[in-house]
Amino acid sequence: MKEKNFTIALAGNANVGKSVIFNQLTGLHQHIGNWPGKTVEKAEGTLNYKGYTIDFVDLPGIYSLSTYSIEELVSREYIATEKPDLVINVVDASLLERNLFFTLQLLELEAPLLIALNQIDLAKKKGILIDTNKAEKVLGVPVVPTVAVTGKGISDMLDIAIAVIEKNCKTHPLKPKYGKEIEEKINQLVELLKSTDLKYPPRWIAIKLLDEDKEIEKLVHEQNSQITKIAEKLRGDLEKCHGHSCPTVITSERYQVASIIANEIQQITEPVKTPLREKLHTATTHRVFGYPIMLGTILAVFVAIFSFGDFTSALVGDFLMGLQPTVESVLGTGIVTELLWGGIMEGIIGGITVALPYILPFYFILYLFEDSGYLSRIAFLMDRLMHRMGLHGKAFIPVMLSFGCNVPGCLGCRIMETSRERLLTAFVVTLIPCAATSVIILGLVGAHVGIEWALALYIINLILVFVLGRIAFKALPGEPTELIMEMSDYRIPHMKTVTKQTWFRLREFIVMAFPLIIAGSFVIKLAEVANLLEPIANIASPITVAWLGLPAVTGIALIFGVLRKELTLIMLATLLGTTNFATVMTPTQMIVFTLVVMLYIPCVATIGALVKEFGWKKATTITVIEIALALVLGGIAFRLLTII
Repeated sequence: MKEKNFTIALAGNANVGKSVIFNQLTGLHQHIGNWPGKTVEKAEGTLNYKGYTIDFVDLPGIYSLSTYSIEELVSREYIATEKPDLVINVVDASLLERNLFFTLQLLELEAPLLIALNQIDLAKKKGILIDTNKAEKVLGVPVVPTVAVTGKGISDMLDIAIAVIEKNCKTHPLKPKYGKEIEEKINQLVELLKSTDLKYPPRWIAIKLLDEDKEIEKLVHEQNSQITKIAEKLRGDLEKCHGHSCPTVITSERYQVASIIANEIQQITEPVKTPLREKLHTATTHRVFGYPIMLGTILAVFVAIFSFGDFTSALVGDFLMGLQPTVESVLGTGIVTELLWGGIMEGIIGGITVALPYILPFYFILYLFEDSGYLSRIAFLMDRLMHRMGLHGKAFIPVMLSFGCNVPGCLGCRIMETSRERLLTAFVVTLIPCAATSVIILGLVGAHVGIEWALALYIINLILVFVLGRIAFKALPGEPTELIMEMSDYRIPHMKTVTKQTWFRLREFIVMAFPLIIAGSFVIKLAEVANLLEPIANIASPITVAWLGLPAVTGIALIFGVLRKELTLIMLATLLGTTNFATVMTPTQMIVFTLVVMLYIPCVATIGALVKEFGWKKATTITVIEIALALVLGGIAFRLLTII
């Protein structure tokens, strides 16, 4: 039989099991990249099935096909421009009405559609019974019940998908109808749009014009500016009639249609008893008890990660560093060996001792939280606080990541809806003390000045994060968006999906950060071998000695901190010839040094992440601002502490 190739896109809300279906279908034959020109993740995979080669594209989890976020824009552009052979709309059967809101938009876009009614087992446990035959009749497209985590229904879904693509399964997709006055306006615009040549269906464009979609308005205006003027007038008429903005009217009408369909095809009965997941949901989102549960959970995670990380990092680091005599016995102890070992090998060791012990478990636990549903509840609890910085609750997720390492924190900013919020969140997360910074805070100030001063530095940092975040929010043009995040039911995490997501993130870190760490290590070692560090430190002495009140050698330690922040402490011990810092530095000097390290330039791997996500210009701006901030506050702290 001749092999046939198809492309199928998976589309749906977040947390409906879309990624689990993607993993079930593509196994190891998948790769993660970015959409062209966008920092939005693109997951693709291939399946060979019954003589067919099917390419799957996992579109971002979204709630509409508007332009409120980059993910929404990317998804609708892909469906309209790339025209996949089929779109599988993954729907959470336990939250049918909410999910149908997005289904209606796919139908309006006239995408070839199949609906995977996922988590049908969970719906039954909640007392929700869905008549799939009636759903097919109402929606006019195939509806297949699935349970993604067990693979139930996946084969049926594939067979029907192939039948739809090959036209062996007839479909008559529903064309959602709204109120009479809205339909009149839509029809008027559809008639006018017949004179244009756009890649979207005329009815969908008409609805989007009433929905004040700026991208669509621009496209239509370029071809016929008269249509956009008429659309504006029609919007005004609808607003007079309904007393609300036109986008609100359209959204309300669409939800009403979704509600009518949901009520027609589902039957809701009372569950026999309150399920455990409901009790967990109530406890973890409680306005009083939710916060101590969250803080206790996060604290436990950090203690576990740092305990595991410290032990493993020391074990792996000692083993790898123990290879140095062997390397020297083979290559000798000349400059070449010094550059190879100190410049390249120590860079690799540094990367390994950070990536494996700290970042690997951090990602694993993060995706356990996400897949179980707890992460969205943390975002919900933190929403009010984050709003004070112009962000919403989801921003807390990359902030939390940054306490482990700023690199995944920067990459995690992709979950924010707009470019403005991504940049603002990135600025905030680079100010968060990562694991390496915590080593300095606790190892220098905590050990030699007092734990109360170490805690004071953390409090100062949090105050600065809030104040600077607030200033950046005011300075950056644009409006904040509200939190739109699916709070799915608690469920047992799908370990295969969690493991793969962890591996993809770890691989991304290795590919991006390792070359930078090794290159940075080599350059600094080269400067050391060429005896350039001391002259550089002397050049920096007006700042380090005169302004910050530190010993001149700290300039060299600060240079090494660009590579990895914990190296500042290691270098300081080497340069001062002791680990008993209290004998060579005053308490004021230790506090000022730690304050500067805590705030100044992000490490080279973090700068690389910023460049990757936001470009050189914005990465340089953030870096320069943080260096200036660290030096100004360090000088002020030195003078205040000297007076005290």
